[in-house]
Amino acid sequence: MKSEKPSVLACVTSQYECDRIIKTAKHIADDCDCELRVLSVLHPTNNYTNISDQIEYLYIVAKESGADMTVLFNSNPAEAVSEFVKENNVQRIVTGMHDGKDNSFLVKFNQLSPLTSISMISKDNNVYSLDLCRCYS
Repeated sequence: MKSEKPSVLACVTSQYECDRIIKTAKHIADDCDCELRVLSVLHPTNNYTNISDQIEYLYIVAKESGADMTVLFNSNPAEAVSEFVKENNVQRIVTGMHDGKDNSFLVKFNQLSPLTSISMISKDNNVYSLDLCRCYS
């Protein structure tokens, strides 16, 4: 089901320190009058016990920020996030920093969803944004 109101999507992994991504995405969403959503894409496996505490913690942080949190199980995170973006009227994703690799999540995501703005949060909470700029003739 598609959402009518634009949203900002915090993309988190199963790490406690991803709380900074949710908190920063909350500020961005508030500034642009958007809904906040949180998404974690986990690689399919038979055992998630080693990350269950982290996911529970991020779920609590999401709820405290007024957001829902979705967990998807997919071996292709960029594709899963791109589909989620299309289905939920996401205007911007907020992630951790790009790792510099040509096959990273952010490179693949940008290829699949080139019109979606991206904000990256460094470990010291600096925000770096890539915004779509259009030239009109």
